[in-house]
Amino acid sequence: MGRPMSGQAGVAIVGCGLIGQKRAKARGDARLVVCADIAQDRADRLAATAPGCKAVADWKVAVSDPSVSVVIISTLHDTLAEIAHGAVAAGKHALIEKPAARRASELEGLAEAAAASGSLVRVGFNHRYHRALQKAHQLVTSGALGPLMFLRARYGHGGRLGYDREWRSDPVKSGGGELIDQGPHLIDLARWFLGDFPEVEGFATTYFWDMPVDDNGFLLLKTASRQVAFLHASCTEWKNTFSFEIYGRDGKIEINGLGGSYGTERLTYYKMLPEMGPPETTTWEYPMADNSWDMEFAEFLEDIRLTRQPSAGLHDAIEALKIIEKIYGMSGYDHHA
Repeated sequence: MGRPMSGQAGVAIVGCGLIGQKRAKARGDARLVVCADIAQDRADRLAATAPGCKAVADWKVAVSDPSVSVVIISTLHDTLAEIAHGAVAAGKHALIEKPAARRASELEGLAEAAAASGSLVRVGFNHRYHRALQKAHQLVTSGALGPLMFLRARYGHGGRLGYDREWRSDPVKSGGGELIDQGPHLIDLARWFLGDFPEVEGFATTYFWDMPVDDNGFLLLKTASRQVAFLHASCTEWKNTFSFEIYGRDGKIEINGLGGSYGTERLTYYKMLPEMGPPETTTWEYPMADNSWDMEFAEFLEDIRLTRQPSAGLHDAIEALKIIEKIYGMSGYDHHA
């Protein structure tokens, strides 16, 4: 039952593409012991970065390896859930990249299986760990904004030549388009600040790219107390953009940028004064490299050490997927046929 760890955690990475490589670099002092990828050469290349690490083509070999206690699953969307079920069945802890599945039903029974095997499951909502989002959460939790009213957020990129022929444009592999690609981060952050959204309205459509999945998703989500999250995910955003604004009765937070091509990460806090008018304004800038992946994995290792349920887990992924599925249904997309 469970998988207590003595000394360093033994990590298996399943899916050795760009995200798997990022995860390998952000594992802290955990040992990388197995790399698995359907393309053996990709597994070989990543395994070569860690002494004594094995490379295999079959994920089942990786998750059943007795030296592995944590499995990081960074494959295409169509195999995320299947591998997570396999990892949990083998008694391993699992970090699944978002969106964790193509649809919520693929995750059915996983939480129960994890509870039975003593496995902890975290979902890779690393945006919560960006410095500006961490600071915003501290400010909101401290009451600096007063009662929250609504939030407004945009996240997008402009694709690249051939984008509409990549795996993300294949609904069987991806489960959808932009709404299930960058959309889950926006939805998760909105839920992190405002809570559950029993009312879901929205529209997904394909404006530009020649593909059967959406390139824009527009969401209007409401909590039971009528707080609103107004969200837009787009891959026709010709200048890469991340913008996240939180409005309370006593002030506002504005976050722009995520580093890299999204621009310097910056948080501005506007504190409303009793006389109103121009607010007292404080800005924090985070020009340093993004450490969200490192922070997230370090917290997962701490979750495991303390046998504590991860703060971003299966419930969060399932709630985000339900919202996405609802909007796809409203918009006439049948990605799950």
